[in-house]
Amino acid sequence: MVIKMKTKIFFISLITAFAFAACNLRINDPYTIDVTPPSPPTGIIAINGDNRVDLSWYKNTEPDVAGYNVYYSYSYHSKYTLIGTTKTNYFVDDGAKNGTTYYYAVTAFDYNGNESELSYDVVYSTPRPEGFNQSIFDYRQYPDKGGYSFTTYSTVPYNDKSSDFFFENYNGTFYLDVWNDSEIQDMGSTSDIYDIPNAPSSGWSSTKDAIAAVGHTYVIWTWDNHYAKVRINAITNDKISFDWAFQLVQGNRQLKQSQVPKQRQSLKSSITR
Repeated sequence: MVIKMKTKIFFISLITAFAFAACNLRINDPYTIDVTPPSPPTGIIAINGDNRVDLSWYKNTEPDVAGYNVYYSYSYHSKYTLIGTTKTNYFVDDGAKNGTTYYYAVTAFDYNGNESELSYDVVYSTPRPEGFNQSIFDYRQYPDKGGYSFTTYSTVPYNDKSSDFFFENYNGTFYLDVWNDSEIQDMGSTSDIYDIPNAPSSGWSSTKDAIAAVGHTYVIWTWDNHYAKVRINAITNDKISFDWAFQLVQGNRQLKQSQVPKQRQSLKSSITR
């Protein structure tokens, strides 16, 4: 009976030793397959441009992250489609179309192919047309070239029905003017046309004009409920040169970027490739 007991204890000890050794082998085995995905990327920002959207986000801190997948959808709750892969935390969607709103999400993947869930930030963007170094003239001297139309992206007569704003030299003081069915607001000095992300909801000029100043950006609310911005580059006695951006979607105040810090549910089941 004693011999049997010792034999049993020895046998159990032997099994335990083998299990411990096997466990150590698994822990120290360099070929153990990693099945843990990275965490979802955070801090997603979308900057809309002319037929493009620039996306950026914080780099993941996991040392084995190999890159990122970028997805888009036409609405928050629809399926997200893969549009590209990048090794950096920056991506340009140069297939985006002006006037269309896109929702974006980003995943991180590691060297073993493990992919994170979609990023939790709710990020959308509506690309819009823009133009640079355009000119219009003092409507008092050159009425046929005094106005600008965002609809046709061109200089028009100041009193043309498509004219969204016009330039005026009034006894040496320069103005940007709009008609009574439109609004204008001086947003102050800016470094470039991209500095103003969204149109304001109040603060419009009561006189339907604003003093024109080099380096200032002006937001215009057009008669047909579109928003635009104009930044003056240069002024002479008879003309101004400017850059502009115009939102094609009626009522959409988004002129640069949008990011809403909102949590989403996991949408892995809603991904298409």
